[in-house]
Amino acid sequence: MATGKSAKNGTTKKSYLQGLQGMNQEHLEEELRNLYQLQRIDSLIDEIRTLRGELPLEVQDLEETIEGLKARIDKQNEEVINLEKMITEKKNTAKDATALIKKYESQQSKVRNNREYESLSKEIEFQKLEIQLSEKRVKEFKAAIIAKQELVVQSEAVLKSKNKDLKAKKDELEEIVNETEKEEKALLKKSADAQASIDHTLLDAYHRIRPNFKNGLAVVTVERESCSGCFVKIPPQRQTEITSHKKLVVCEHCGRMLVDKEILDEKKKAPTSKVLENHAG
Repeated sequence: MATGKSAKNGTTKKSYLQGLQGMNQEHLEEELRNLYQLQRIDSLIDEIRTLRGELPLEVQDLEETIEGLKARIDKQNEEVINLEKMITEKKNTAKDATALIKKYESQQSKVRNNREYESLSKEIEFQKLEIQLSEKRVKEFKAAIIAKQELVVQSEAVLKSKNKDLKAKKDELEEIVNETEKEEKALLKKSADAQASIDHTLLDAYHRIRPNFKNGLAVVTVERESCSGCFVKIPPQRQTEITSHKKLVVCEHCGRMLVDKEILDEKKKAPTSKVLENHAG
């Protein structure tokens, strides 16, 4: 729930609360109805702006994810190329070792003493070990190549899916921008019309309260005998005052103006948004 800034809220309540609670006019019910209608309109405008505001961030996140996937794929492909070069190097090392073994074996037949023979034998043994090590490394590099190629395939599949999501999000963003601009203008006109029909004291209080809460709710209904803004219980006597529509009641806890949830009659239906309905869920 949105609690707002308590310090600021307390100061705000002190500045206008007493004056508001003292209001008592013949046509207050209609004023409250218009005020609640204004709140519903402004809330729709807030939601539309929030909807439009989130999509560019989602598009940006997807673009960054795609760039990350591309970089990962490039790095994996580069590592595969390096591993293939290392395989070639190890094969050449084994080939050179084989040539040296033949050379040393040929020299062994021409030695003049045991010391020279043993020295060549050690060289031959070392080259054989070099061949075994090279063959082992070649197998390891080949296994690493297979693993990295599998990662590339997986990354490319994810990349394809993300590109599809990005296109859909961009199309949705373009559609919403076009839709919201038109609907927002219409709602802003309705908001201006609604404000023109509201007592300036109420309207001033409304504009003071709205910035105190993240959800912008300055006028809320009573739900289950509680303020639907801060969910604090409303005393029975205060509930009676609210449903009578003869007195302006302000929540003593959060400072929001309270109205009866049935205050919007058939002549003053709650506003709706096609954009929000189309993108619900």
